[in-house]
Amino acid sequence: MAYEAVIGLEVHAQLKTQSKIFCKCSTSFGAPPNTHTCPVCLGLPGTLPVLNKNVVEYALRMAIATNCSITRENRFARKNYFYPDLPKGYQISQYELPIAENGMIEINLTDGTTKKIGLTRIHMEEDAGKLVHNPLLPISQVDYNRTGVPLIEIVSEPDMRTPQEVSAYLKKLHALVRYTDTCDGNMEEGSFRCDANVSVRQKGETKLGTRTELKNMNSFRNVEKGVQYEIDRQISLIEQGEKVVQETRLFDANKGKTYTMRGKEEAHDYRYFPDPDLIPLVIDDEWIERVKSELPELPDSRKARFIDEYKLSEYDSSVLTSERDIADYFEACIEKLNQPKLVANWVMSNVLGLLHSENITIGKSPVSPDNLAKLLQLVHKDVISGKMAKTVFEEMAKTGNDPESIVEKKGLVQVSDENELLPLVQSLIENHPKEKESYQNGKTKLMGFFVGQVMKATKGKANPKIVNNLLKKMLSEK
Repeated sequence: MAYEAVIGLEVHAQLKTQSKIFCKCSTSFGAPPNTHTCPVCLGLPGTLPVLNKNVVEYALRMAIATNCSITRENRFARKNYFYPDLPKGYQISQYELPIAENGMIEINLTDGTTKKIGLTRIHMEEDAGKLVHNPLLPISQVDYNRTGVPLIEIVSEPDMRTPQEVSAYLKKLHALVRYTDTCDGNMEEGSFRCDANVSVRQKGETKLGTRTELKNMNSFRNVEKGVQYEIDRQISLIEQGEKVVQETRLFDANKGKTYTMRGKEEAHDYRYFPDPDLIPLVIDDEWIERVKSELPELPDSRKARFIDEYKLSEYDSSVLTSERDIADYFEACIEKLNQPKLVANWVMSNVLGLLHSENITIGKSPVSPDNLAKLLQLVHKDVISGKMAKTVFEEMAKTGNDPESIVEKKGLVQVSDENELLPLVQSLIENHPKEKESYQNGKTKLMGFFVGQVMKATKGKANPKIVNNLLKKMLSEK
């Protein structure tokens, strides 16, 4: 029996404001427990929330970037539930009137096609605190620093069918929050986190199956693995004649399995009602147009421009625009050296390879775009060979020095003077008469042998183009 999965995501993105959503406490990560708190975010009696305007600005950025309709008059609601890390006993969120609805983003699939994923809504809300469990004692402690940190929740339609589509959607959304500078996208610190709603049904069926909600997935890979496991688990239950239970499950990355956390709450369980302490938020056209005018060039339009302006392939453009910082780095190089394909190849292979091996972001790269452009300028002008450039790049990565000083210090300048290379090439041909005869009799692969001998004799400094031209000319002489 053939099955298909039906998947929707709820993504929480922590906004990059300096203060919390309803008070002036800092949002910075990593402070000592309970040092970024005040009577407002601790929910003490007699306090009143005051909305942070920047939270609205950031939410509008993402609403525009995801093609949403913006609700001109929206309002906050109280979502009532009790957890130890939620001091008020309710969360201030949005329910019936969120800031944005009915959006869409387009994802690229592995077969080269695209697919549109609908967005149900984007709403603003405050985060809860964090429980810290003591591994040695049967106690838990609570840190309220995160309480009141502003979030937007981006809820998709159940339009995804495979874990690969889920990964593509999540990566696209991640790129958008980074491009719009609304969220730092750090999944390990929890500032960009995802819950997945997963169900399965027989192919051709229109009725939705019983869904489960997956939590605790802090990387693109874990989201893909968690969703795949849950699809397989639900299919196995159905085929054994058992029922899928609607519940919230956690994904254990070490074991690659999901397990029950709690029964899944529905909207009526939260007893939503309008927050009486916060008046409706009115957003006019002027505000929307100003935010729209301040948005940077977004990934899709930037990718299209890279293809059109720089004549790069679809693949190269996709890689280079996958993150705003990478695209900025590439264009900073292009400003110094207008050789798009050469620069693209080096950024995608050498620079991104360095970032991966060192586990750093491109903003912390020891090789600046200015120095990479200088290095490639030396290659473009035949001052050094491509092989030498890799050696210089490795030294740049270790020291942060500019390429010219490294080339001078290591004596890596390429020999491109024909008059200097001619005697060496003549001598090598004369010393290998049998190879010369074989070459002239049709064994042209021996060209590689002669080039290798020249490169060996010059310790790799000879210009390969000049060497090839000299060899072809001299080997053709009887």
